[in-house]
Amino acid sequence: MKNVLNLYLLGMLLSFLSIFIRLMESIGVLLEGYPFRSHWPNRGQTVSANPPKRLFHPSW
Repeated sequence: MKNVLNLYLLGMLLSFLSIFIRLMESIGVLLEGYPFRSHWPNRGQTVSANPPKRLFHPSW
């Protein structure tokens, strides 16, 4: 009986964790669409005052 109760509680915990993760993902998607976040750099981008340099120059 104790094993059944432990499995039930584990299932409930995993269900709540799944709901929480989906809620956080949906909030993140909603926040990405707002214009006040558009001036922030995306993850992985570095902020620099100089524009990126080109790797090659056209020959003409």
